[in-house]
Amino acid sequence: MRRKNCKCHTERINTMTEIRPYERKVNYYETDKMGIVHHSNYIRIFEETRVHYLAEAGMPFENIEAEGVLMPVLSVECSYKHPLVFGEAFQSGIKVTKFNGTTLHLAYRVISLKTGELCAEGSSSHCFTDTDMKPLRTKLKFPHIYNIFNELLKISSEE
Repeated sequence: MRRKNCKCHTERINTMTEIRPYERKVNYYETDKMGIVHHSNYIRIFEETRVHYLAEAGMPFENIEAEGVLMPVLSVECSYKHPLVFGEAFQSGIKVTKFNGTTLHLAYRVISLKTGELCAEGSSSHCFTDTDMKPLRTKLKFPHIYNIFNELLKISSEE
């Protein structure tokens, strides 16, 4: 499946510093009896942020998966700082903290657009596998994917 349907755009690397943060409002179903976002939904926000980030970088998940590359989650953690409530707008940002071609580590920050307060921060780690869940070395088998993540790591390190 190598580069069969590749739509990953390495020319986007030059514009990656212009990646917009993920923004939206809290949905009612995401809140709990206390009227705040249930803790489990921050993990979903991290995933939404990750999907948005890759699309902004010119490498949408569906294109990666079309090439036969999967990115399962190895671990995720979240620290809660200030609750979000129904209807509150927030922004979520992401940074690549570590990448070696076989694993990827990301850091997230969720900020209220109403107050500017940090609401949650966390991290996730992922590996790259084929569709049979066998580990992949992106540098060897998918250098275009490796190059984009490596560039994202460099950009994140400069911030």
